[in-house]
Amino acid sequence: METVTISPKFQVVIPRQIREQLKLVPGQKVQAILYENRIELIPLRSVKHMRGFLKGLDTRVDRDKDRS
Repeated sequence: METVTISPKFQVVIPRQIREQLKLVPGQKVQAILYENRIELIPLRSVKHMRGFLKGLDTRVDRDKDRS
C-alpha cells in the first residue's frame, strides 16, 4: 500500500509503480468517485483501448425453460 500527501492545492501524485501497472499517461483523465468513505480513481479508457478486454469470458447463462 502506498501513501500519498495532499498538496495545498489538493493535488496528489500517483506513485510510479501504480502508474506503470495501470499504464497511465500524463493528461489522461480519471473519474473520482466517493465510495464508502473513500476516494476511488478510475482511469477513463477509450472504446478502442477496451476492445477485447473480456476475451475468454464465459458468456453462457442458465436460462429458465420458457426462455430459449
